[in-house]
Amino acid sequence: MCADINVDVLVIGAGPTGLGAAKRLHQLNGPSWLIIDSNEKAGGLASTDVTPEGFLYDVGGHVIFSHYKYFDDCIDEALPKEDDWYTHQRISYVRYKGLWVPYPFQNNISMLPKEDQVEALDGLIDASLEVRVANTKPKDFDEWIMRMTGAGIANMFMRPYNYKVWAVPTTKMQCQWLGERVAAPDVKNVVKNVVLNKVAGNWGPNATFRFPARDGTGGIWIAVANTLPDEKKRFGKKGEVTKVDATKKVVTLKDGTTIGYEKLISTMNVDQLVESMGNQELVTLSKGLFYSSTHVIGVGLRGARPERIGDKCWLYFPEDNCPFYRATIFSNYSPYNQPQADVKLPTIQIANGSKPTSTEPKEGPYWSIMLEVSQSSMKPVDEANLLKDCIQGLINTEMIKPEDEIVSTYHRKFDHGYPTPTLEREGVLKQLLPKLQDLDIYSRGRFGSWRYEVGNQDHSFMLGVEAADHIVNGAVELTLNYPDFVNTRQNTERRLDQGPLAAKRNGTSLPSRSK
Repeated sequence: MCADINVDVLVIGAGPTGLGAAKRLHQLNGPSWLIIDSNEKAGGLASTDVTPEGFLYDVGGHVIFSHYKYFDDCIDEALPKEDDWYTHQRISYVRYKGLWVPYPFQNNISMLPKEDQVEALDGLIDASLEVRVANTKPKDFDEWIMRMTGAGIANMFMRPYNYKVWAVPTTKMQCQWLGERVAAPDVKNVVKNVVLNKVAGNWGPNATFRFPARDGTGGIWIAVANTLPDEKKRFGKKGEVTKVDATKKVVTLKDGTTIGYEKLISTMNVDQLVESMGNQELVTLSKGLFYSSTHVIGVGLRGARPERIGDKCWLYFPEDNCPFYRATIFSNYSPYNQPQADVKLPTIQIANGSKPTSTEPKEGPYWSIMLEVSQSSMKPVDEANLLKDCIQGLINTEMIKPEDEIVSTYHRKFDHGYPTPTLEREGVLKQLLPKLQDLDIYSRGRFGSWRYEVGNQDHSFMLGVEAADHIVNGAVELTLNYPDFVNTRQNTERRLDQGPLAAKRNGTSLPSRSK
């Protein structure tokens, strides 16, 4: 190879997927490798920003819950001390008609006004009767919603909320991605809870979760990167990719350095990867993939955390009285996610938009809210006024009061926020990913493999680990190819207990996809 640097395996991107690949390659101690990233610090879409005032905000809502022992072991190695972590029980609600309805909404219609309870139950009964006679699979997400919940819950919550999240109508999304992410209601228990006026228990794989004590989610990945040798990392300007020559197997960096490789693990957005390759066939193919952008808004406030907020973790907003679909009480995750109480900060505005009577710096305490807003060609956003609209939305939903003192604000747009599971997605991926692999390019990660159902931090990390194992040992990439299997809750305790080499091509039977 005629390049400045030559390695057996080049890893592009130091987010969870790239770090998973690098970590495994380092452990295998076989092929030569290098990891590069255009950012100065590791983390990618799991990084954390800090405002000038000292408030931390993740790139969207991230918490640690895991399907894999290998993942657990790696992050515990990186942050090994007991006081490196906080463990939380999820406390989540849906804001609906001025009420806080416990999550998931569809299991807790006992909390709704009576007329809405009747409408929801009518829909659930109709849906349960229709499902009994249905002889085809739902053709899209909207049809799945109607079969699972009926028209009442669909119109109250599922349709409006999912449009706010995905920025596309539910009729344009497939439903194979759902797995453990959406709770299908148990009609008998729902009716029983309505009659007895009871709340359903916690649901889902993230009912209990961990969060790092310091440095936010990004601190995890900086710590993981620190377990890798410095000479195998090129971050910042010296790691920015401008061109991928798949024929010569050479990557060109912005500073002019060329890196030759035998195998490439790329965590770049796959649509941008194929553009950097200049492969028009793959560029055309990638245009069948759809994504939404994510705006992350942070609001730092002076004062003790209000009783109305309590220990809430994250909250859902299906209604149109606020632009955000989710709010996270980020200060509840760690006391180090905001400045300490003795730090003096000026008030920059009153929540209602008026100027403060004084801008003299004052002590805290402080608390913070992180908001997420989606945007796409099907759901435009007034970006110039979004921060102001979000603060008004917080007042509208009684998250904050008009007279509250705001001491810090944050707004950052992430162009690639959610890889949308559209109806066309699988048809594109089943062509695009194998064509890249035929060129010895393993496109993996949240936007590398474009499968949201395996896009959590643990999934993303293992996509990299398993790609490395496949390259070196021919191991099966379970997470990429069998998302239903790794997400099935009864398989959670499996967690690859025998390590990432447990499943090999030679002799191990593969799990079948859920039907």
